[in-house]
Amino acid sequence: MVITTSSIIDVTSTTAQSGGVISSLGNAVLTATGVCYSATNTTPTTANTKTSDPVATYQISYPPFTSKLTNLTPNTTYYLRAYATNSAGTGYGSVVKFTTSSSLTAIFATATTFAGNGTAGYVDASGLSAQFNNPEGVTVDSKGNVYVSDTYNSLIRMITPAGAVSTVAGTPATIGYADGPAASAQFYAPGGSAFDTQGNLYVADFGNNVIRKITPAGIVSTYAGDGTAGYRNGAATSANLTGTTDTLCMFNNPQAVAVDVAGNVYVADRGNNVIRKILTTGRVITIAGTRTAGYVDATDELASFNNPSGIAVDAQGNVYVADQGNSAIRKITPADVVTTIAGGPTQATLLNLPSGLTMDNAGNLYIVDEGGRVFEYTSANVLYDLAGNLNTSGFVNGTGVGALFSNPQGIAIDASGNIYVADQYNNCIRKIVITLAN
Repeated sequence: MVITTSSIIDVTSTTAQSGGVISSLGNAVLTATGVCYSATNTTPTTANTKTSDPVATYQISYPPFTSKLTNLTPNTTYYLRAYATNSAGTGYGSVVKFTTSSSLTAIFATATTFAGNGTAGYVDASGLSAQFNNPEGVTVDSKGNVYVSDTYNSLIRMITPAGAVSTVAGTPATIGYADGPAASAQFYAPGGSAFDTQGNLYVADFGNNVIRKITPAGIVSTYAGDGTAGYRNGAATSANLTGTTDTLCMFNNPQAVAVDVAGNVYVADRGNNVIRKILTTGRVITIAGTRTAGYVDATDELASFNNPSGIAVDAQGNVYVADQGNSAIRKITPADVVTTIAGGPTQATLLNLPSGLTMDNAGNLYIVDEGGRVFEYTSANVLYDLAGNLNTSGFVNGTGVGALFSNPQGIAIDASGNIYVADQYNNCIRKIVITLAN
């Protein structure tokens, strides 16, 4: 059985990349692999244009194969699928559709250090003079300020567009759980965060098993959860209880949050392997997943995830999940139907343990993985490998694979298209600027 790589990669006007995975070998020796494609045949075969990729030596399983497509026609729609041949015949994967650009020849993504100097610590200062301690979450407000979940310092920090770093919530050198004015509030290893349209900041307080809310006036409160690790739907807080038999909701190491235009908050409940939704009415429900880790595309609680770590929501109410343990990006429709849009357990090098994602106003997703890479997944279902080198850790500024990260976790994008990455083990925030060559 053959599986076509779920996303077309690095499409330009004349080139692209795809590939596939052999999921079942049969009893015969593999003799050929590759992809076949056509601009006219919607179910292409090897009689159409094809690649012939190197065949691995026979073994218990075959590694994924990568196919380079060249000499494509600009602004043309193609149909592509992977194939594999043995003495029994040729098998095909599912068809993937893509369109080449009319003029794009290359994408250049240049990474620089925006704040932090690589040394773990706590210093409010400007640019490289500031210090963080294993930051994991980033988000951007309407003014272009970058908010950082400084995880090991248990603080929420802010970086102005000019690079000045300050502390906006949490007590320095204190791990705890306390609501109140931002300067005296306490967090425990905060993770991802997100703003609503009123400027309230929601934080996945990982170690306290709750979702916190920080108002524009600087007041911190518990928005959902009772501080106990567990799994239970119900009232977000005691103020939302509807009677003596009602119960408070519980989370288990929530990792990330997203907010839709109506003000509903979505939670990647990592420890429970589920996606939760905090309704504006103060009720918490599960929209997808079961507590048992797995990989199943289905509806509601028939679907399964494995350590979901990042989350985003588009204007239509579709929820996107960085399903880290499955090395996949999953999509949940408003009807709670779960599908895989990129990666998967059989394609772990395509997205190697994705840890965070964000979305721009055009509906393009931006992804970081723990393999040390930054991606763009466009609304046209094309995956671009922007920066970083797979499983090569380092602290190097540069362009494309010349830039190196160390266990990046969070990602955000501002209104100008600048990308910010919480580069966890490098204890800094990196900035990525994209340039298109036409």
